[in-house]
Amino acid sequence: MTIQPKDEDREENGLGGCPLTVPCRVLSIQSHVAFGYVGGKAAVFPLQCMGYDVDFVSTVNFSNHTGYGRFGGTKTSAEELTCILDSMQQSGVLVPDRLLTGYVPNAESLAIVHELVKKLKSSHPNLVYLLDPVLGDSGKLYVSETCISVYRQMLPLANIITPNWFEAEVLAGVSLTDLASLRASLRRLHTLYHVPNVVISSIPLSKISAVLPSYLHPPMQPNGSMDDERSYLICIASSVNDNDDMEKGTLSTVYAGCVELLPGHFHSPPKSATEPSSTVSKSLPPLAYAASHALSKTHAILTLTHESASTLSLPSTDDELDAREPDRKNKRMKSRELRIIQGQYIFRRKEWDGVTKMSLWEGFWDDLN
Repeated sequence: MTIQPKDEDREENGLGGCPLTVPCRVLSIQSHVAFGYVGGKAAVFPLQCMGYDVDFVSTVNFSNHTGYGRFGGTKTSAEELTCILDSMQQSGVLVPDRLLTGYVPNAESLAIVHELVKKLKSSHPNLVYLLDPVLGDSGKLYVSETCISVYRQMLPLANIITPNWFEAEVLAGVSLTDLASLRASLRRLHTLYHVPNVVISSIPLSKISAVLPSYLHPPMQPNGSMDDERSYLICIASSVNDNDDMEKGTLSTVYAGCVELLPGHFHSPPKSATEPSSTVSKSLPPLAYAASHALSKTHAILTLTHESASTLSLPSTDDELDAREPDRKNKRMKSRELRIIQGQYIFRRKEWDGVTKMSLWEGFWDDLN
């Protein structure tokens, strides 16, 4: 016997992330770890809490994330990826309504994912595809340099891309040093690569604080002082409207990136007055709405994780001692694993007054040559 939940039960259980009026199956292709929460482990359960069925294909199978002193495991080969995806197709279970791709370790495997995306987009034009182009961070590549050209070929297929600061530099071919270069990078991603929605996460506040409008700066402390800007990161979201004109960027000061939950909150605007619009904020465009929810929930999980870790007695950070005693670093890494299970109520919320809306950056595109 099948029991269908009532609408009010769905809302109470927090399944409002996946509205009854839209498809609810996500295909997630990214990394997997046995212990901890990164990659697919940080994406699948939260999306399930929001009411999505999630099919997961792992690109690597590691013991734990690479920030620990040691790790082990295997990388899924291009042949293995092909076998899995072809078998899903032949079995009739390759039927996603949303696609999320993340870390892929080499160009050969990435090319297989590229072909899959083209196939799915051709057979399902309404597929929402979020591409997280995991290349590296802080000036260092995590993957082979040959992945860059493949990612650039994939950009026009994506509905949303979520590069960090370094990845945006690499993909756009623009060194991000100030506001002018940030605008040039966004414009290049929109016009040359035809990406309608771009979210750049983890932008150091210090990079653009001099040109950031005062109303977008972090709040002042009770004593009237400003926190060290090095402790803040910025997320900026920029969209192209139906007339291929760039909308003004929207941005918010945040603690960390917001990749994994975006596909769960992103909904296209209603196409007609009769189409339900309960999942789309009337005060924000779809991308800014999705990013606002994802950022707020990510920040809540990070806060919960920090509060939990702060109650533990942990060895201090010391590179020299860590090199001699790897378990020191492992203890710190374990304590900082995201408290996703303990914070699952955060993902289950449908309406939450804790969401901090992204703010419009007035005049962001002014005087752009």
